[in-house]
Amino acid sequence: MIGGQVLRYIVNGLVATAVHYSILRYNIEVLGVPSAGLANAIAAMFGIAVSFLGSRYFVFRASSGGIARQGVMFLLSYGLIALLHGLILYLWTDRAGLNYTLGFLVATGMQVACSFVVNKFLVFR
Repeated sequence: MIGGQVLRYIVNGLVATAVHYSILRYNIEVLGVPSAGLANAIAAMFGIAVSFLGSRYFVFRASSGGIARQGVMFLLSYGLIALLHGLILYLWTDRAGLNYTLGFLVATGMQVACSFVVNKFLVFR
């Protein structure tokens, strides 16, 4: 069961990332949003929504739980994990003076693992 969820989690993450990046490009190239940061923030909302819906209905198949509770828990955990990601990158690069690309990969690996565990055992239980 866990193996199937991990595989579906990876697929869901790839789809959410593709949606995020596609909307980022659309915002900049078609709509002409002048700020990449703003274009990315808008696109991130779509990526997060796809990630949430995919987690609820495809990865963990937890549609019987309350969607409002799951949504709030998902956003809170996502925010906390994003802060942890930033903290790791800060400590790795700014404090320890190590390569930021490697630090990003380490932090992202932590983010993926933490979000799977939190989603499985807390958000979509």
